[in-house]
Amino acid sequence: MSQSKRVENEPAWLLHHRPFRDSSRILDILSRDHGRLALVARGSRSANSKLKGILRPFLPLQLSWVIRSDLGTLIGAEMHGAPISLTGDALLSGYYVNELILHLLHRHDPQPEIYSVYRATINDLKNAADVAASLRRFEIETLSLLGYALNLDHDTQSGEELSPDLRYEYRVEQGPVLIGERDGPMIFTGRELRAIARQEFTDPVTLKNAGVLLRNVIAWHLDGKELKSRKVLQEMRRTAHKQG
Repeated sequence: MSQSKRVENEPAWLLHHRPFRDSSRILDILSRDHGRLALVARGSRSANSKLKGILRPFLPLQLSWVIRSDLGTLIGAEMHGAPISLTGDALLSGYYVNELILHLLHRHDPQPEIYSVYRATINDLKNAADVAASLRRFEIETLSLLGYALNLDHDTQSGEELSPDLRYEYRVEQGPVLIGERDGPMIFTGRELRAIARQEFTDPVTLKNAGVLLRNVIAWHLDGKELKSRKVLQEMRRTAHKQG
């Protein structure tokens, strides 16, 4: 960007923030019409900053900024809706969603559909009885919007529809491929893959299979990079299982 650009009153969410210099922060945000951006919030860590209670995750925001290079400067921020209170698994799941957006979306790439999916997911986590189902829906929809849609209806080698009782290996770079009787983490029946496609997540088996499938697909797209929030969530669940 060679010329300065000013944006005012843009709906946005804060994904992540980190200290910058003495009293400022760098914000990673997801905006509706301008995609993912990094902004400097000057003086936002000082004791008398008016932004201290506003610049936080899971709070709908309306932001204004000026940007000339890859890093912009925040010039205004206000709440754009009620804060969303997340606790326990829902809170960690929210941080996972934020981390996934940070890793999958390029900066300055407007994705209003992903913004809408993100907003709906954060609101859904607030009341979700099973946060895992909310996360699986978010992952499937986000991958599709990014051009990485799952193929859950036909064999990529033969082109034929998946047969309910036959077994397929899901290869991320291809899709389902008919195999024999061998086992493996990415081997599912046609019935199981079609149930995931229908998002029948009230069925615990479908939800579990979707978790395995999406974990491996996302790891492939992230080139094996481990997400901190997912690791923390898994450790908490392992601990709770041992104590139970």
